[in-house]
Amino acid sequence: MNRLMDKVAVITGGNSGIGFATAKLFVEEGARVAIVGRRREAVDAAVAELGPRALGITGDLADLATHDRVASLVAERFGGADIYAANAGVNTITPSSAVGVEEYDAQFDTNTRAVFFGVQKMAPLLRNGGAILLTSSIASGKVLEGHAVYAGTKAAIEAFARSWALEFKDRGIRVNVISPGPVDTPILSKLGITAVDRPAFETGMAGAIPLGRLGRPEELARAALFLASDEGSFITGVALNVDGGISLA
Repeated sequence: MNRLMDKVAVITGGNSGIGFATAKLFVEEGARVAIVGRRREAVDAAVAELGPRALGITGDLADLATHDRVASLVAERFGGADIYAANAGVNTITPSSAVGVEEYDAQFDTNTRAVFFGVQKMAPLLRNGGAILLTSSIASGKVLEGHAVYAGTKAAIEAFARSWALEFKDRGIRVNVISPGPVDTPILSKLGITAVDRPAFETGMAGAIPLGRLGRPEELARAALFLASDEGSFITGVALNVDGGISLA
């Protein structure tokens, strides 16, 4: 439908999962997309699939120098941007009593610090009337075992979004949050759920999610498109749960 025709979107964590599905949909809707990821091989593979309207940038978002480089490359290649989607994140499931400083810092560095300074660096490049989209989690409002640190990182960016929605109002830049529930992405294996464990995991999740299944990355991408496009033109400062209703349970 070309809802993002000639728009420029920058998506962190855009080489896999929700980020890649979002990048793919945005390209289909007419946008040029810059994706940012840590692993060169994964970024190159994603760009090859996304096609000539995509630019791949490799860097660790926990390193603030990466944000300078992203901003510089986006300015050089596109002259600015219309959408900044801070999607990259990490999660480790650990009881609070066992969380070490390195684990704590790793989550806050990527999930919170990187989001703040990413927006700080990209905001001057965003055209008036643009959109900022942050990926949070239902964990920010629903207590999940072993998620205390992760929940804290996501609650912080939701607070950022509310502040930024007012800070950027004079430029017509809308700031919103997507809070996914359990989604079928590669992060499941990173959390230790093996192929053998998957059937039992999915059955357990189906029982906990009112809609009876895991979410699909494409469903999160469609929510992102709604909030980033003119279809969401009167929406700012909200956190949208895209979770199959699990936050209600």
